[in-house]
Amino acid sequence: MKINRLAMGTILVTFLLIVFGGYVASSESGMGCGPDWPLCNGVLVPVLHGETLIEYTHRVIGALLAVLSAWLWFKIRKTHTSAPVRRAANGMALLLALQILLGALVVVLDLPAIVITLHLLIAMGFMAVLIYLWRATLPSDRPADRPAPPVSLNKHINLIILLIVITIALGAYVKHQSFGLACDWLSCRDSWLPSAEAQFMQSLHRLFAFIAAVYVAVFAATALAKANRGIAGLRKRLIAIAAIVFMQLLVGALTVVTDLNVAWAVIHLTIATALFAALAELKFRLCSGR
Repeated sequence: MKINRLAMGTILVTFLLIVFGGYVASSESGMGCGPDWPLCNGVLVPVLHGETLIEYTHRVIGALLAVLSAWLWFKIRKTHTSAPVRRAANGMALLLALQILLGALVVVLDLPAIVITLHLLIAMGFMAVLIYLWRATLPSDRPADRPAPPVSLNKHINLIILLIVITIALGAYVKHQSFGLACDWLSCRDSWLPSAEAQFMQSLHRLFAFIAAVYVAVFAATALAKANRGIAGLRKRLIAIAAIVFMQLLVGALTVVTDLNVAWAVIHLTIATALFAALAELKFRLCSGR
């Protein structure tokens, strides 16, 4: 199998693992295997039903990801001579090891919010490295006479990614601290301003989501007006990113209105993960022109 195809397969499994992890959390199945790790309820293969089935499925997907990642690492080390790609592969392996360690700590420490948040952020970083590896191993489609994209474009993408990562981190912390219903959709109960820690954290999450949405809207509108032949498919990517951002705002509102309905909560995380992946893909396309 070609490296870029293996990388894409690993990206898809990573995406599935992140989303299914959201389902584990939203369905409150995080301790479905008890405090045991890597065993589940003291055995390798437990009786699969209810919360145990959900948590064990998450672990199986994680094991599959580990196998695919190891395969990808060995193929890159064996066949690829590019120093940046080889360094990225080593970084991927390091992030995977850290992710496994944090996954164990989440279980052993009984689901602490800060560790779960770090667990999610490491998973996002791991996926970003995989997207880089996929992009870096594709044949270049940049014609020799095509100008490089402006530096300012890459800076704006970096800032948007930072805003989205902060929003995701705050959202994860709010969720796992059970702060999700501290405020109504447009107000904090009887006040427009937060008055307690839970309301403050929930409001901070919404503030960053709003700032990111406005930034994306202005950036996309400006960039679309100036888009040239420097990047193939730039218009489609910017339109898709803007659409994902505003879809995320809508689903965030529905998640609160439905009292953190599991389906809407999982969709909320799915869209956030897709948004991060789309931004990472655009960033690496800007850097490589592939």
